[in-house]
Parts: sequence; structure tokens; C-alpha cells
Amino acid sequence: MESRKSSPIRTRKEVLYTARVVTTCGREGASRSSDGRLDVKYSRPESGGIGTNPEQLFAACWSASFEGAMAIIARKMKITIPEELAIEAEVDLCSSDKGFFLQARLNISLPDLDHKVALTLVNAAHLNCPYSKAVKGNVGVEINLV
Repeated sequence: MESRKSSPIRTRKEVLYTARVVTTCGREGASRSSDGRLDVKYSRPESGGIGTNPEQLFAACWSASFEGAMAIIARKMKITIPEELAIEAEVDLCSSDKGFFLQARLNISLPDLDHKVALTLVNAAHLNCPYSKAVKGNVGVEINLV
């Protein structure tokens, strides 16, 4: 298999985890992880098929990662995140005359947390979340504290 790098990988101090997934047949195919814990089928949103799509998976992964970043920042700030914390991630697949692109919104609910503290926490999490870093400058992102 030919290897092609699209951009240099940052200098690594320690690799914490490597996910290995094989995908076949694109948006109408499937993906399976090397350990078998992920086994998902795809279908196009407009097709009426029963599979998921890359945008749904990205929204799920980003919101989970963002919540993890919030937990780390909250511990450093010595605050408790409300148990009712919820993150609704919306990822849009868009098209223009220049091709396809993504845009996204993270709607974050932190009930019973002081608004200023919640805003500080969310902003710090956005700076530290690996998914937020990955899309920075590439995807239009809106972060809403709801």
C-alpha cells in the first residue's frame, strides 16, 4: 500500500492511543475497527437507508471529546460540572461552487453553573479539545452556551 502524507505530523512526545479502522465503499459502505468494537454501516441521509453517515459520527465524536476536555479543565479550575451537562453537536455538510465543506455548532447546556464560569470553561475546552484543534481554520464553528 502506498503511503502519502497530506501534512506533517506534529512532534509526538507520547502516543496515547491509535485507532485503526478500515472503511469500504464510502458513504454507502461500512467501517470496522481492528478490535471489532466499531462496526458501522453507512447510508446517504436522503436515501432512507438504515445506516449512519460521517457527519453524525463526527458530531458524536466531537461532542464526546469536547465533554472530556471540559472535565479536564473543570478539574483544573476546581469546579464541578453539573450532571445534567449536555452537548448537542450539529454538523452540516454544505456545497458551494468551490465544492463540499463542513460547518458546525456545539450547543452546550451547563444548568446551574454560573454563566461567567460556564463561558470560561467552554472557551478553555474549545482551545484544548483535539477535535476543536483539528477543525480550527478549516470548519466554520459556532459554540453556543444554552
